[in-house]
Amino acid sequence: MKKFGIGQAVTRTEDARLLTGGGRYTDDISLPGQAYAVFVRSPYAFAAIRGVDGADALAQPGVLGLYTVADLDAAGIGMLPCLSGLKQRDGSPYVATPRPALARGFVRHVGDPVAVLVAESLDAARDAAELVMVDYEERTPVTGTLEALEPGRPLVWDAAPGNLCFDWETGDEAAVEQALAGAARIVELEIVNNRVVPSPMEGRACLASVEDGTGRLVIHVTSQGVHGLRKQFSRIFNLPEERFRVVTTDVGGGFGMKIFNYPEYVACLFAAQALGRPVKWAADRTEGFVSDDHGRDHVSKARLALDADGRFLGLRVDTVANLGAYLSNYGPFIPTDAGSAMLVGSYTTPAVHVRVKGVFTNTQPVDAYRGAGRPEAAYLLERLIDHAGRVTGLGPAEIRRRNFIPPSAMPYATPMGQVYDTGDFRRNLEDGIALADLAGLPARKAEARARGRLRGAGLATYIEACSGGGPEQATVQVNADGRVVLMIGTQTNGQGHETAYKQIIADRLGVPPEDVEVIQGDTDRVSWGSGTGGSRSVPVGGAALAEGAAKVVDKAKPVAADLLETAAVDVEFADGRFTIVGTDRGVSLKEVAARAARDNPAGEGGIAFSEMARWTPPANTFPNGCHVAEVEVDPETGVVELVAYSVVDDFGTVVNPLLVMGQVHGGVAQGLGQALQERVVYDPDSGQLLSGSFMDYQMPRAVDLPPIAIKLNCVPSTTNALGMKGAGEAGAIGAPPAIINALVDALSDHGIAHIDMPATPETVWRAIRRHRVGLAAE
Repeated sequence: MKKFGIGQAVTRTEDARLLTGGGRYTDDISLPGQAYAVFVRSPYAFAAIRGVDGADALAQPGVLGLYTVADLDAAGIGMLPCLSGLKQRDGSPYVATPRPALARGFVRHVGDPVAVLVAESLDAARDAAELVMVDYEERTPVTGTLEALEPGRPLVWDAAPGNLCFDWETGDEAAVEQALAGAARIVELEIVNNRVVPSPMEGRACLASVEDGTGRLVIHVTSQGVHGLRKQFSRIFNLPEERFRVVTTDVGGGFGMKIFNYPEYVACLFAAQALGRPVKWAADRTEGFVSDDHGRDHVSKARLALDADGRFLGLRVDTVANLGAYLSNYGPFIPTDAGSAMLVGSYTTPAVHVRVKGVFTNTQPVDAYRGAGRPEAAYLLERLIDHAGRVTGLGPAEIRRRNFIPPSAMPYATPMGQVYDTGDFRRNLEDGIALADLAGLPARKAEARARGRLRGAGLATYIEACSGGGPEQATVQVNADGRVVLMIGTQTNGQGHETAYKQIIADRLGVPPEDVEVIQGDTDRVSWGSGTGGSRSVPVGGAALAEGAAKVVDKAKPVAADLLETAAVDVEFADGRFTIVGTDRGVSLKEVAARAARDNPAGEGGIAFSEMARWTPPANTFPNGCHVAEVEVDPETGVVELVAYSVVDDFGTVVNPLLVMGQVHGGVAQGLGQALQERVVYDPDSGQLLSGSFMDYQMPRAVDLPPIAIKLNCVPSTTNALGMKGAGEAGAIGAPPAIINALVDALSDHGIAHIDMPATPETVWRAIRRHRVGLAAE
């Protein structure tokens, strides 16, 4: 099994099915008698609802029902929860906002759902929904992150004066103030982390129904974890969890935004219950832009204190985070605990203080997006340090070298409460510099200049906290024929879980991939799980799987010993065979399974062994690395081209290098999108979404990316049972600062010290133009 086991570059076993049309996504599922839901959404960013007239809509052929919040209230349907336990600086709770599945009294962002119409066909539902008349009294909205806090701005919620949801802090303020007071130099930078739309290939969808015979509510939904959703539905509907079945089949990308509960899921469950028949909903792309939770949207001011030798003394960060109109499941957690703990980065900064103000605006809610706070922290820190390297004259590489945490300091307790177990940050940097051939950069700059282009390179190191989200559970079942069924509580979103889990089973049980079935995403078949997010699935789920496999071996040894006519203590297991120690006498797991199933009267369905394991991470893991980007700029048009990209990563134990490479490539693409292309734009006066389609919101394409050189410097984690650290978010964390640092390097001769994301051609052209105009004026 060595060619299939841990560390092997095995091609994905699920690809043949998915690439030949064999995938089964939520919208592929249909049930007899299903109806179709269409949501009536607000065209205004902020308005009072004076009435809803559905008479004409209900009179249309095929219409089955029209529901508003009044119907949900009458049935006792509760609010969508915010699951954050955040406390403000003074210890008080944040301002919680009620979020019914359908708007009550007011709409607070464009796309806010006001009513749901259900009809026999999708066309009938769409046509009838157009006839629903909502009497709105428009209000003045506020959409800007900083503007929300300005005196006199409209209040999104009366309960939140000044639109302030929370005022939070962490770290040692006194120590940072002392560091700033005694610094030889203070470097400052204001940074915008632009709002983005996650934009997975598969949009959100659900199919809700009532189970015949039991009356259970069943929902097929595109998600990142069924068990968390079931718990929320239980609370919202005030019913026991066992009254719900949640099923997720194949998922075409999630990037965080499919973790959360959404109004549409609750409304469709209610409609299915009210009508006694299945109700299906699937978002089109435009609907997704106004109803999928967005990501990022921070404005931060950072001050870094340095001594005379360029060593960091203290860091102060003040951030305003846009939460949108409602609090999504984890909205307050992302800009606070999730991101701020990583503002130490890979450096020995002795004191850090962070203050975050979360604000309400008349925009779609903001929550976790690939990296969930860690990309925001890494971007701020790596831009600030790069800027410090330039203004001090030390340069981007040397200032990092002087401040890295050395391997000899591991385990290293940071001032923000994390304990890094392993890592060699300087080695990553030096290998990244060599991989990118930065020694040859001056010659490449000169060649580009001769062509009328500006060339630059940028560094960014990163470290992130992964493998959180609590324990994970796996049940390893061995059937009489030796085939293995794995039931696990994670949820693939296209990352290749099936392949990785089969490799761990091959490694631990010696069973080939074709003899393994992986089951996820069904609360009936998998009893418990924490879902997918935070690069936790294979590190945490894989550890649970390995423990379950070990339990199977322990249970099988006495059976093998009986077959071999020896004592169990004299039996060892390796590569799928039980052998007597010191001999070549042995039996296969398949033979042992056949005997166990035959002798086990409880082995219904030919099950030989079934062992459940739940593994709880003792601490976070800390993937880390170095990204190096190289760009060329056309100064006459402002067009930026990413011409070279190199990555050095430490992911700890790697189950499958091919899967890891795919994760890094995808993450870098998303990071490039945010750095150079993607930005959600709301009209400041009307609150209308101006970037509501791919005609107005630019997504990265294959042609935008050069070949990516990747090197692995993997130091196994000491806090993970398999030594893994996680890989899913790393590319999206390192790419934005590396690309913007490269762009600033290219533009440095034009006096440009910083440029905000996304650095679109217009943005870059205007920055160059301002410099030229300034020179002309002189």
